[in-house]
Order: sequence, then C-alpha cells, then structure tokens
Amino acid sequence: MKIAKDTVVSVAYKLSDAQGNLIEESDEPMVYLHGGYDGTFPKIEEALDGHEAGYQTQIQLEPQDAFGEYDPELVKVEARSRFPEPLEVGMQFEGTPEDGEDDADSLIYTVTDVAEDKVVLDGNHPLAGMALRFALSVQEVRTATDDEIEHQHAHGAEGLEVLDEDEDDAEDETGKQSGPTLH
Repeated sequence: MKIAKDTVVSVAYKLSDAQGNLIEESDEPMVYLHGGYDGTFPKIEEALDGHEAGYQTQIQLEPQDAFGEYDPELVKVEARSRFPEPLEVGMQFEGTPEDGEDDADSLIYTVTDVAEDKVVLDGNHPLAGMALRFALSVQEVRTATDDEIEHQHAHGAEGLEVLDEDEDDAEDETGKQSGPTLH
C-alpha cells in the first residue's frame, strides 16, 4: 500500500544534527496519520508521500521546518522561591510567555540553571535553532480507521505525534513537572 492521505504510517528513524552526531534513534517506530494532521513534520510527510513499506530515505530539515529558530526572548529568570523543592537543572514546568496575551499558548520551560535566589528557564525546544537530519525507514502502511481520521491521529501512536490537549484520550507524555504557572 502506498502512503497517501488517511493512511497510518509506521517509520523507524535516526535523528542526527547537521554534523552527523546521533541525537536519537527510535526503539519503536514513530506512528502517525498521514495527510496534514500534524502527526509529524510536513517535510517528512512530503518525503514519504507515495512510497511503500521498505522505502528508505534521508532528509535534512532546517530549523524553520523542524523546531523553529532559537528565540532568546523565551529565556526567563525567575525568583527561586516560586519553585518546589527539590529543584534541579533539566526539570520542566508549563507556563505562558510574558506578552500579556491571556490566550497565549503555554510552553514547556526547562530549568537550565539554579542559583541561590534565581532560576533560569528556557522555553525553546531543546532542538530549536538546529538543522536536523532524519534517516527514515518505512516499516508499515495501512488504511486509517474512521475513528483515527475523526480524532486526527493514529491511535496508539508513538514518537513525534502531536496530541490535541482538548482530546479526551490525550495523555501527558511530556514528563513535565507540576508546579507554578509562569506568566
């Protein structure tokens, strides 16, 4: 079966930086609903469209096609007293940018430095600003179920799937810590 709109695609991948340094290799294939449902990057969908199981390719995504450019405006310094104990570099918290918009999308902020009375948080994705290379190998292609099309994602999908926060069956797989909401 060829990859087309409303097919569920299972893809093994290796993710490297532009210099070829391995960042991540999939233990389990990434599974997504093909056809513009935000299950993976559009450039990956474009590269796989029309191909079948067994197809292999390598593509490079520039920052604007992957996790975006690095935005220094998303780095914050907050009072240490606003955070729970213990607090360690690498912990994550959900918050909104300080642009005054009440309806602004929340971001995941990663603690990048902890001092006695201050905490540095970075709202950029860890791979923001990086060109990324993907080695892709299509494992399986199947027709999506009506339920998957209705919910706009492959059920049981792993990997780079983007879940809608309003869905009843969406699970929090980010590993983020509960804590203060940043404004």
